[in-house]
Amino acid sequence: MNRDRFPALHDGWARLDGPAGSQVVDSAIEAMAGWMRSSGSANHGGVFKAAHETDELVEGTRAACAALLGGEPAGIAFGPSFTALTMRFAATVARELKPGDEIVCTRLDHDSNVRPWVIAAERAGVKVRFAEPEPDTLELPASAVEAVLSERTRWVAVTAASNAIGTVPDLPGIVAAAHRVGARVYVDAVHATPHRRHDVAALDIDVLGCSAYKWFGPHIGVLCARPEILSEYRPDKLNPSPDEAPDRWELGTLPFEALAGVRAAAGYMLELDLEAVRAHEDALLAAALDGLGSMDHVTLYGAAADRAPTLMFNVAGRSSAETARALAEREIAVWDGNYYAWELERHLGLAPHGAVRAGFLHYNDAADAERLLAAVAELG
Repeated sequence: MNRDRFPALHDGWARLDGPAGSQVVDSAIEAMAGWMRSSGSANHGGVFKAAHETDELVEGTRAACAALLGGEPAGIAFGPSFTALTMRFAATVARELKPGDEIVCTRLDHDSNVRPWVIAAERAGVKVRFAEPEPDTLELPASAVEAVLSERTRWVAVTAASNAIGTVPDLPGIVAAAHRVGARVYVDAVHATPHRRHDVAALDIDVLGCSAYKWFGPHIGVLCARPEILSEYRPDKLNPSPDEAPDRWELGTLPFEALAGVRAAAGYMLELDLEAVRAHEDALLAAALDGLGSMDHVTLYGAAADRAPTLMFNVAGRSSAETARALAEREIAVWDGNYYAWELERHLGLAPHGAVRAGFLHYNDAADAERLLAAVAELG
C-alpha cells in the first residue's frame, strides 16, 4: 500500500524496523524542503509578512494534529520528542502531588512513559505502583490496572500499544477505571498512532502523546491534552516566553521547517483508510506469526488477541544482536535488545540481551514477511 509515496523504500531492503521510526512520506519531505526554500521562513510573533506566515504554520499544524488525535488545537504542544515532553510534564504535575499520593505505570510501557514518572515521584516523595500484564498472553486488561488503583492514585501512565510486542491494552476500560477513583490518564500513543485512529475526546483521555516520526513525518513530539490541563499547570519557562497555554509548554523556538513536515504527515494520515490499513497489516502479522510459530528454533513472545503488527522473538543458540546481524546481511532491517521496553525485558527475564523485534507498517508487503520467514528458517 502506497509504497511509491516513500522514496527510501527503493533501496531493496525489507524495512521491518518501523517500530523504531517510519520512513518519511513524500509530501512531508516536500513540505519541509518547500518551507526552507520559501520567503515565508521566519521566527513567529513578528509584525511582518513572513512572521505571520510562520504563525499560520504553527496554528495550522496544531489544527492538523488535533484533527488526527481527536483533540483541540489549544491542547496541542510540540517538543523535541515524546520523552522530552513526558519528562517535563511529569516533573511539572508532580510538584502538585503530596506524600501518600500514588502514580500507576505498567510493565508494558516504553521507558519514556515510566522513568519520567518514577523520577518525578521520587522527588515528590510519592509511590509508583505497576500494573502487570497477563502471564501467558501479555495482554493488559482493565482489571490489571484496577488491581493497583486506589483513592490515592493521581495519574495513570499507560501505553496505547506496546512498542515491543504490539499488545493493545483495554484503553477505554483503563481510562474509565482511573476516572472512577479521580485519577487522570497519560497515554503513550507513539507506537499505536500509525496503526489505530485515536480520539482523545471520545475516549475521555486527559493527555496523549505521540511522535510524528513514527507516522511518516519528521522527529517531533506531540502532546494532545485537554486545554484546561495545559492551563492548570505551570512548567518551568523563561520569563519572556509566552505565559499562555499551549505555548508555555514549548521550550525555545520551534523547528518550523519540521512543523511543515508534521502538518503534511498528519494530512497524509487523515487521508488513509485505517480500516484497510489494519486489515493489510494484520494479514502481514498473521503470516509472520504463523511462519515463525512453526519453527522449533524460534521463541515468540506475546499472544494478545488485540495487537499492533509488531512481534518479538529469539532464535535458539543466538543472541538477539547475532540474529539481527544475520538478517541485516540479507538486507532485512530489524531491531534487537530491549528498544527501551526496559520493564518488559526484565519482566520476561530477557535482560541483558533482550529479543529481536520486527514490525510492519502499511507500506510493507507480503514479500517483506516472506523474506523474514525464509531468513529466520535458514538460521535454524
